[in-house]
Amino acid sequence: MNRRERVLAAINRQPVDRLATDLWTTPEVWQKLRDHFGEGVDIMAELHIDGMNYVRPRYNGPPLNRGPDGEFVDYWGMRRIMVPHEGGAYAEVVHNPLAEAKTIDDLNDYQWPQADWFDFSDVREQAAAARKKRVVNSGDMMPFYYHNLLRGLEQSLIDPLLEPELTHEILSRITDFHYELHRRLFEACDGLIDLAGVTDDLGSQTGPLMSMDTYQEFYAPHHKRLIDLVLGFGIQVFHHDDGGCRPFIPLLVDMGISVLNPVQWKCTGMDMKELKTEFGDRICFHGGVENQEILPFGTPEDVRAEVRNCIDTLASDGTGYILASSHNLQVISPVENIIAMYDEAYRYGQH
Repeated sequence: MNRRERVLAAINRQPVDRLATDLWTTPEVWQKLRDHFGEGVDIMAELHIDGMNYVRPRYNGPPLNRGPDGEFVDYWGMRRIMVPHEGGAYAEVVHNPLAEAKTIDDLNDYQWPQADWFDFSDVREQAAAARKKRVVNSGDMMPFYYHNLLRGLEQSLIDPLLEPELTHEILSRITDFHYELHRRLFEACDGLIDLAGVTDDLGSQTGPLMSMDTYQEFYAPHHKRLIDLVLGFGIQVFHHDDGGCRPFIPLLVDMGISVLNPVQWKCTGMDMKELKTEFGDRICFHGGVENQEILPFGTPEDVRAEVRNCIDTLASDGTGYILASSHNLQVISPVENIIAMYDEAYRYGQH
């Protein structure tokens, strides 16, 4: 099998010649790998990583402001600054543009992003080239996440309780933008995209961030609308969901997701064996390799043992699993551990 065939087979829970693998990482880790292997080396081939290719339209909307020290404003009006951490930096939101909104009029005064701000003229060409080597994954639709960013995390969590009408309107407008942007993308690339992301972070380290009643009233209808859009174009749904999101998984599976990422099994309710037993005949799992403790602080042999455990559990039937870290590899993870992860996946994952 080639890379594309192997990943598609895993997604469709069909036999594979060896375990499918993917790479999620920060730019700093990618640079560490380049430094280790040297310029000109195909790192993906060296580590036997199948991977995915991504296609997105180009932004050509109103000019985006940039300030000193890496500060910038994105097309949602969110102000971000680069916050350094050990060996790298993250672009953190320091201004939530709808934090003070109280009424529908306040929402009308806000400049909502438009699908017209994006150029779709070459996305079909991009997708045609991308699918020659790998599965094409295109799109990120996240109603709850953008609710968090527009209002601030704390305010967004209490909004459904204190401001239900305003919350419904905010979510509808977020979803309207995502829907139209991706409808145009899918039409332009019709037949060339394999996966699209309808994602959100519904869980924390210790469990759900909201009740099931809140989810079903405020967020599930928007997930369903976006999932139906994806499925209507014959595309499969990649669902990223951090943390202890276990209570929401049955409903999401019923809605039509095909791939669940990142499977953070350290979080409450995310036991891999239970997930595979209950949902393994309906979805593919992506991620799994623990990166809060084992990848950054374990030994290479600890990492190899973790890889074997993930394969034995999430690929217990020989398919339905794409191995990767359970979220982006962080710069504190030693290169030796990253190499051990993919080497063990290649060796132990032979079927």
